Parts: sequence; C-alpha cells; structure tokens
Amino acid sequence: MTSVTGLLVFVVQIYLLILLVRVVFSFVSPFPTNPVSRIAWQLTEPVLAPIRRILPATAGIDFSPLVVFLGGYLLIGLLNSLA
Repeated sequence: MTSVTGLLVFVVQIYLLILLVRVVFSFVSPFPTNPVSRIAWQLTEPVLAPIRRILPATAGIDFSPLVVFLGGYLLIGLLNSLA
C-alpha cells in the first residue's frame, strides 16, 4: 500500500512542479511556440479553468494556481498520513 501512496505523492509533486513552471512562464512570457510552455499550459489548464470560474475576479490576479498548490499540498499530507 505504501508504494501506491508513494507513487501518488510523486505524481502530485510532479504536477505541482509543472504548475510552478506555468506560473513562472506567466511572468516571463516566452514565445507561444515554446514547447515547455505549451505542455505546461495543456497539462494545467484542465484543473485551473474550473477553479478560475468559481473564484471571483480580483484586479486581474489569477489565484487559481494558489488554490491548486494548497489542494496539492493538502492531498500530499493526507496521502502521507495514510501511508
């Protein structure tokens, strides 16, 4: 059972790393043809879009990555406590 939870924790950590790449790229604004930027956007947008629709608009700041980070770390904590 611990190998399954360890794998799930690893997958969540990789996803949070990809999300961090997307957040950094949102400040740097690379070319739209940048393959790393496109992959990060394609992997994170299905999770961020529903959260973005629920959160209220706040002066042009997107808080959906923060919500996903908090949820990801809560999930990691929960999985670690189960292991």
